Amino acid sequence: MPALRLSRFSSLRAFEHPGYLPVWTGSLVSNIGTWMETVALGVYVTQVTGRAEWTGGVAALSYLPGLVLSPVGGALADRFDRRAYVAVGAVGQMVLAALITVLAFTHHLSVPLVAVAAFLNGCINMLTGPAYSVLLAELVPPEDLHSALSLNSAQFNLGRVVGPLLATLVLAIGGIEWALLINTLSFVGVLAALSRLRAPTNTSTFVLKGLWKSLWTDIARGVDVARKDAGISLVLASTLIVALFVAPFIGLVPVFAIRVFHQGASAASLLVTCQGLGAVVAAVGGGVLIDAFGRKRVLEGVTLALGPIAALYWLSPTLVLAAVSIFLLGAAYMTCLTGIHTVCQARAPRELRARMSSLYGMVLNAGYALGVWLQGALADRVGVRFITVSSAVFFLALMVTLKLLRPRSFDATEA
Repeated sequence: MPALRLSRFSSLRAFEHPGYLPVWTGSLVSNIGTWMETVALGVYVTQVTGRAEWTGGVAALSYLPGLVLSPVGGALADRFDRRAYVAVGAVGQMVLAALITVLAFTHHLSVPLVAVAAFLNGCINMLTGPAYSVLLAELVPPEDLHSALSLNSAQFNLGRVVGPLLATLVLAIGGIEWALLINTLSFVGVLAALSRLRAPTNTSTFVLKGLWKSLWTDIARGVDVARKDAGISLVLASTLIVALFVAPFIGLVPVFAIRVFHQGASAASLLVTCQGLGAVVAAVGGGVLIDAFGRKRVLEGVTLALGPIAALYWLSPTLVLAAVSIFLLGAAYMTCLTGIHTVCQARAPRELRARMSSLYGMVLNAGYALGVWLQGALADRVGVRFITVSSAVFFLALMVTLKLLRPRSFDATEA
């Protein structure tokens, strides 16, 4: 597509820059496979155990390592060649996916093994995620940073749309093992894309001497900068609140479909797909909103809207209304997190971008891990709707309180 046509849409400008589109496309292929695996294993765990606590717990294990490993990954990403670093992580995930696939084909798969695989996969994700985020950011100029991060979110959610649809088809025709096999092969996409990036990004910082001591020093410096910056500290606090009280809707989709609507994989896939569609629409249109109203107003508005939209989703009396509600929730959730991540990247010095991204990832993933497990466990005891709606209402109260207590800090999100 010609650059002139793309430049009319601020959300699409990152596609104009060499290197970005191949990485974006390769990541999309890999992400489709990942979402096929997520839906397949989520349905498997829910059907085998019949407990929301197990479904939420297994989902949480993918994100729990972020509490420790995300800051380490950020510090490592600021000293190694990010292209090679991300590639090594992709190979590790491919090997892990292959092992799970073999277990499924040989009928040795079990819920505890799924839990172990989720944890190990989460470790790799947390170590390489900050490097991938900054790799994307460095492929575009600063003025197109929001476009790059928005399109990355769109890619992630396109995978969320296509992956569950394919998963439903594959599960119906071939079973869980074939969905897992496709996920294993999908990692070829991201590896091929990384191989097309010719120039390393930061090999000059490759240092092994005193590695661990200097790593902790680097992490401490990143934390200090985040603490002292009004904009970054505000959005990180907001991220934690979102992760604890709203984000668990993602991991509890199979529970909602099976326990509340008494349906199976097709209903779970429908909800996941609608969420992804909402996020894709928001990713494309988010730049237009920010150009019109400014990042501060958009971020404020969407954080205040998240609670009511989440409550609407959990209170939906029918699957159709739930699908419409999760479409809106997916759009609001994506707009909120992309805006937060952009603030973290834009306000950080270039040499600290990976560390800011890692702190964002640590707060988001650790908060989500705790939130999805806790909401799943409480849902088994007091009901799915009661605990999730209560969480949405509590989230709204916390965000209003944060706005009242720190009104001036929101001004820092514009720069």
